[in-house]
Amino acid sequence: MRQAATMVSQVEAYLACRRKMGFALDIAGEQLLAFGRFADESGHQGPITSALSIRWAQTSQRATPLTWARRIEVLRPFAKYCSQFDTAAEIVPRRFFGPPHRRLAPHIYHEQEIRALLDATDDLLPVGGLRPLTYHTLFGLIAATGLRISEALHLTPQDVNLDCSILTVRETKFRKSRLVPLHVTTVAALKRYAESRQRKVGRERLETFFVSESGAALPDRTVHSTFEKLRRRLGWTARGGHPAPRIHDMRHSFICNSLFRAYQQNRPVDEIVDALSTYVGHAKVSDTYWYISATPELLAVAAQRFSALVEGGKQ
Repeated sequence: MRQAATMVSQVEAYLACRRKMGFALDIAGEQLLAFGRFADESGHQGPITSALSIRWAQTSQRATPLTWARRIEVLRPFAKYCSQFDTAAEIVPRRFFGPPHRRLAPHIYHEQEIRALLDATDDLLPVGGLRPLTYHTLFGLIAATGLRISEALHLTPQDVNLDCSILTVRETKFRKSRLVPLHVTTVAALKRYAESRQRKVGRERLETFFVSESGAALPDRTVHSTFEKLRRRLGWTARGGHPAPRIHDMRHSFICNSLFRAYQQNRPVDEIVDALSTYVGHAKVSDTYWYISATPELLAVAAQRFSALVEGGKQ
């Protein structure tokens, strides 16, 4: 008699299938395996059920409907996969615990704040070392291009083509690669950094473009810790829904400010959003709209555009 498949083995089969299709499923995979272990250890047998899914969702340490809803969101594709082979498999309704996502308003940086941040990096220790210039250039690049912090930290020297003013961002989120054109001022800043880095750490082969004093790659945690120290020193107060301004808010700010300039220049907004979506590496244009915040400046210039349209002027 054939032994019934464990839930863990079913999860492993599902993950193998999806990964062959190009989906990484790193975090989701860990959660699904945790669900599989929960099911097997509780003695569950047979197809996945709504009751089992709900019980597992509510075992989260964060006892909130939002967390439960996110767990159900992870389980639903797996349950659909199981239903192909067993019609008795049950799929929990999408919003059983409410919406799985909420958008906290980001902190949209003013130009003065970015300038203050870059000035503050100049005071980092060691004075005259590579570290102050590394953070000055890193944060400046993110503000100027809207790169994700992970994308900036994983750039290699070969990815930064300063002769052609192009960055190559390789297989980041959604396993997408893209070319990022650079403004002449950004190129000049990257050249200054590359020349200083060469003087400080030599010509040896480096794994990443941005490095520590010893020439090693910068850990993500170290960069966030340094940013937090600078943020506290500057005394910033969050204007969004998060407890404090974040590095990632510079990406939000880049998109909002790019849209603001498009309105000022009377350019077609839909075309600008399409171009922005490609530039920042979004999988679909709706992801870019998610990043747009209704800042007072953006609302004012949009209202002017609408007024001109109503009065018969150019859109």
